[in-house]
Amino acid sequence: MRERIVVDETLRELEERNRQLNAVFRIASALYSSTKEGLTHTRLDNLLQDVLHIALDVVGADAGTLYLHNPEKDTLVFRYVVGEKANELMGLEIPSNRGIAGEVFHTGQPKITEDVTRAKSHLKDVDQKTGYQTRNMVTVPLMDIEGRPIGVIQALNKRDGNFDEFDMETLSIVATLAGTAIETVRIQEERRLAIIARLLGHISHDIKNMLTPIMTTAQTLDVFYQSCKERLQEIQPSVEQETWQQISEALSEFDEFFTEAIQMIEEGSSQIQERVRELSDAVKGVIAEPKFEPTDITEVAEKVLRALKPVAQKQGVELRLERIGEVPKVLLDPKRMYNALYNLVNNAIPETPSGGSVTVRVYINPEGEFPDGNYLGIEVADTGKGIPEEVRKLLFTDKAVSTKPGGTGLGTRIVKNIIDAHGGKIWVESEVGKGSTFFIRLPLRLEEKSKNSNEN
Repeated sequence: MRERIVVDETLRELEERNRQLNAVFRIASALYSSTKEGLTHTRLDNLLQDVLHIALDVVGADAGTLYLHNPEKDTLVFRYVVGEKANELMGLEIPSNRGIAGEVFHTGQPKITEDVTRAKSHLKDVDQKTGYQTRNMVTVPLMDIEGRPIGVIQALNKRDGNFDEFDMETLSIVATLAGTAIETVRIQEERRLAIIARLLGHISHDIKNMLTPIMTTAQTLDVFYQSCKERLQEIQPSVEQETWQQISEALSEFDEFFTEAIQMIEEGSSQIQERVRELSDAVKGVIAEPKFEPTDITEVAEKVLRALKPVAQKQGVELRLERIGEVPKVLLDPKRMYNALYNLVNNAIPETPSGGSVTVRVYINPEGEFPDGNYLGIEVADTGKGIPEEVRKLLFTDKAVSTKPGGTGLGTRIVKNIIDAHGGKIWVESEVGKGSTFFIRLPLRLEEKSKNSNEN
């Protein structure tokens, strides 16, 4: 009888080991395939979703979550969720020291919870929010290659009985493989950004050299043109009035264009150099301190739309500027805000079909407390294709991706850096097929308030 028990236990253990090996084989195969193609954030997202599905299938769980730690907020984010309530939980954040997930994250020790109703640390409010009833769970830490916690994997509601040591072991193996994949992407990203930063240094130097003769030529041309106008003024007395009127009318249109063209060359050259610096800062993760000065945000928006007007006309897109109510001068960094608006409008134009429009709105809300009140509001709205949800949720993060061929996703990161440097907020609302609106709120810093604060 005893021998039979030993045999049965051995067979069961072999069966569990086979399940583990099967899970490891399936996950390792997926990892190897993705590594050969080159792991990116998008591929990693798909891979980790697959990993979670495989793990839950192997341990016989009804649902599960892969949490990733957000160090900026010190929260655990429901990054990947499998189960009937996945859509309600995706993206939810909890403090990293709360719940069983928080306990495992901080201790680094896996844990089996046979009955969550008896576990004081179980987050009952999550079940209440979704209507999902958790009975039991197994939770394992997710570590980087240096053994530092980066998240947690949790399997819920064993379909047949309770989770056991084999289930915990299997999930721990899965967590190790998932952690390796995450670290691989991070290392690849750091290496890629280091290469880009070095190239940007060379590009910045080259651009400056290439812009110098353009600026010199524009300035010289302006001097020559002003000299010609002075000479014309000198000969005016010797020219008949009717003839002089014809000359003036013939030159007036060119004179207006010439002045605007020189201004655009000078502004454009300056903004190109500033743009490269912003790119370099974005790659390095640097948020430079803004240089606040009294600024008419409407004038900044007008410059952006003027610079992009030829691009929009070629696309058949109308650029609009709307100022809602009185908008006084505010304290902000005009160069950096120009870059932010330029990025948003420039990104919107190619995504807007011919006959559509891109509108910049500016307004203030002087009442209340920031961010609900006391802010400068800026909106960039288009009637374009809209932004897919999987792209929208990554905007303004280090994982931002571009939908354009050859795009880097750096543009939105630059915008986020600029808004963060101003202490502001930015978000986007979008509907596929109907367009997108980017909302910016900056603390309302009026010139008068600044003077009073300096006196105090």
